[in-house]
Amino acid sequence: MQFEEGIKKLEEIVKALESGDLTLEKSVELYSEGMKISADCKKELENAKLKVDEKGNA
Repeated sequence: MQFEEGIKKLEEIVKALESGDLTLEKSVELYSEGMKISADCKKELENAKLKVDEKGNA
């Protein structure tokens, strides 16, 4: 999943969770999915930062 897609999906998950219309089971499922997407996005940002830092030091 691309970073931008991950952010968009996270926004959708947050909106769904904030609506309060979900069952507890669905809320936990979406929360878990959101945490995984968040971790993936964080890794992508860290990798991008490393690349920028490497180019700055070259």
